[in-house]
Amino acid sequence: MSVHETDKAVILARGLGTRMRKTDTDAALDAKQAAIAETGVKALIPIDRPFLDYVLHVIAQAGYRRVCLVIGQEHQQIRDYFKTLQAKRLTFSFAIQEKPLGTANAVAAAEQFAADDPFLVINSDNHYPLAALEGLRKLTEPGLVAFDRAALIATSNIPADRIAKFAVVKSRPDGYLEQILEKPDQATIDALENARSHIGVSMNCWMFHKSIFNACRDIAPSPRGEYEIPDAVQYSMQHLGEKYRVINIAGPVLDMSSRGDIAPVAKVLAGTEVDL
Repeated sequence: MSVHETDKAVILARGLGTRMRKTDTDAALDAKQAAIAETGVKALIPIDRPFLDYVLHVIAQAGYRRVCLVIGQEHQQIRDYFKTLQAKRLTFSFAIQEKPLGTANAVAAAEQFAADDPFLVINSDNHYPLAALEGLRKLTEPGLVAFDRAALIATSNIPADRIAKFAVVKSRPDGYLEQILEKPDQATIDALENARSHIGVSMNCWMFHKSIFNACRDIAPSPRGEYEIPDAVQYSMQHLGEKYRVINIAGPVLDMSSRGDIAPVAKVLAGTEVDL
C-alpha cells in the first residue's frame, strides 16, 4: 500500500428508510424482501444475499480493508448480521449516530474510527462502480466523484426525474471543486450544459481528511434542521483552506431507496460473485 493510500471506509447506514417502508403495490417483492422492506433497513434487502454485501465487495476490490458502519442505536439487526458474517478481506466496526441529524453529523460519528487517516465515505444504499472507489483511494488529497449525469440516466436504475434533482458538481478549470449546487433548477442545468460537454452530479462518494471533522462540528444546520456534507465541504474550503479533487466517472450507480428499486437492482446483481 502506498504511503498515501488509505484502507479505511465509512458507510453511512443511519437512514430511517422512510421511502423503503412506504407501501408500493406495483413492486415485485418476495416474502423475505418484503419483510426487510418493512423495517426500512435498505442495506439488508436480500438479493441472494444482503444488498450491502455487494457494496462491501466493491470496497474490498478497491483495496479498503477496515470498514466502519454508521448506524443508530436501534439498528440491532445490522449488528446481528455482522456477528455471523465471515469475511477474510474486511474487518468491521460501528459508530453510533444518536439522532438522524444529517450526513455531516453521521460523518462526525466516525471520527474515532478515522483518527488521523484519510477515509472513504459512501452511502449504504448505493452500489458504486469500482473505478470510483479505486480513484478516490489513489488520491493524495481530499476529493469526490462526479458522476456523469447523462451516463447515470442511461445506465442506472434511478429515474431521470430523480437524477434531475441531484446535486451538481461545479469544477474549477484546475480540476478542483468550486461548488456543489443543491437541487439545481433547469436554468442552472442549461447554463452548465452550454459551458461543458457533461454535467457531473454528486452521489455522496468522498475521500475525506481529518479536517472535515472540524467543519462538521462548526456548520449550522440546513433549513430542514440537518447537518449536511455539502455544507461541511463548502465550510472547509472557505474557512479551513481545504481543496477537493474532482474525479469524473461515467458509470452506473445502483440505488436501493424504495421498494420499486429492488427488482431492477436484483436483475443487475443476481449471480454476482461476492468476496469479502
